[in-house]
Amino acid sequence: MINPYESLDRSEQRRRRRRNRKIIVALQLTAIVGIFAAGGIFIGSRLLHRGTPDPSAPVIAENSTGGAGTDGSGAGAAAGTDGAGDGVIALDPESSAPQYDSPAGALLAQADRLAAGYDYDAAITLLQNDASYSSLPEVQEAIAGYEATKATLVRTPISEITHVFFHSLIVDPSKAFDGDPDEGGYNQVMTTVSEFEKMLQAFYDKGFVLVRLHDMAYETTDENGNPVMKAGDIMLPEGKTPFVMSQDDLCYYPYMDGDGFATRMIIGEDGKPTCEMKLDDGSVSVGAYDLVPILEDFIQEHPDFSYKGARAVLAFTGYEGILGYRTSSAYADSPTYEQDRQEAAKVAQCLKDNGWELASHSWGHLNLGTIEWDRFQTDTDKWENEVDSLIGPTDIILYPFGADIGDWRLYTTENERFNYLYAAGFRYFCNVDSNQYWVQLGDTFLRQGRRNLDGYRMWKDISAEDPSHRKLDDLFRSEDIFDPARPTPVPEM
Repeated sequence: MINPYESLDRSEQRRRRRRNRKIIVALQLTAIVGIFAAGGIFIGSRLLHRGTPDPSAPVIAENSTGGAGTDGSGAGAAAGTDGAGDGVIALDPESSAPQYDSPAGALLAQADRLAAGYDYDAAITLLQNDASYSSLPEVQEAIAGYEATKATLVRTPISEITHVFFHSLIVDPSKAFDGDPDEGGYNQVMTTVSEFEKMLQAFYDKGFVLVRLHDMAYETTDENGNPVMKAGDIMLPEGKTPFVMSQDDLCYYPYMDGDGFATRMIIGEDGKPTCEMKLDDGSVSVGAYDLVPILEDFIQEHPDFSYKGARAVLAFTGYEGILGYRTSSAYADSPTYEQDRQEAAKVAQCLKDNGWELASHSWGHLNLGTIEWDRFQTDTDKWENEVDSLIGPTDIILYPFGADIGDWRLYTTENERFNYLYAAGFRYFCNVDSNQYWVQLGDTFLRQGRRNLDGYRMWKDISAEDPSHRKLDDLFRSEDIFDPARPTPVPEM
């Protein structure tokens, strides 16, 4: 059984490590400024982009752009190490990056961070565009190394890219699995923090690399100016496997209160998205209590787990609000309604700034393939009015219940539901499919099946008598991941 307060302690340890890093960073930057003033050189440590620009820090180079994906949209641009684009260079004393005894040490370390995320073009551009250091032998050597590595990359067909998804993570299984009426649902469709952390390590050990839906395909125009969808070029080293990750219902619904989940998402002291969790005594703790901050921490430690700053897709409904804020019009009479909408919009922008893709899960969590046509239209319009207005336009929809608006054949203009969603701006459509991968590229859209990594799916693998019925072995052995705190057997959905 997981003790939630052990999780809280780990979170507190993370925060202390971050504070210690900031102190060390400040001391190092002070030393660097002094050395520059004396006309000396400095030894560069591994560099990260984070925080708010420090006007006293030495200017190393202008941030580069590009490397954001095949559509050139700039998501996860090379200016930041993780798609954040903060533009601040800070030393990380815990990094295992090479150290450079060179005046260009900081610049080289910044380029190494970009290259670690497979953005070799951005790393090369960064070095070439710095007039102060571009002619140095060590800089030229680094450029040659990036060029040589880039030449060895291989393309993965988008038809062979898997997509896994989660719901809100269970922080305290003793509260989620306490025998109340919600236990069965949690056991079926939720994943515990322990399981998620083990999965991340298993993905990494097998060479999986996060990519965006927008890396898989991008919208452009044909010779007549008509919009068309083109397959992207995802170039990775041999042995690396791209995959997409998403999270549904990132809303922290009221029914989850007291059941061992985070309660809302906020912007942390370091400018990154993180979570609040209400404790039994009514106090609130801030920490890595859900997928976003846990995955963010993992990528910071393993930058080669993210392709050019990619993060996961985060999907919202609207009927209660998003991100733990009561932003639905049903709460319009609440004295905190406007404040909730403002705070939710800030957090959503922070997520986008840090490389996360935002998506619709419909406004009312409805089966969009079977509901009445009038209700379908109303739900889509409510999403635009109540959620798009907070997070900005999004072109991704993750179908509730995994229920598509068509069969396996390509969408056509004869499908009025597709037409309506397309007119609303959607170009990426994701259902649920337990197969390893199912990808369909149409003339104007990308369609992809997703795989649920939850209690139900893992238990199906564990209890399968026929090995051919195991669906997750390409990712991990469910027996190695399954949380012993779960009630068993996990019932049919």
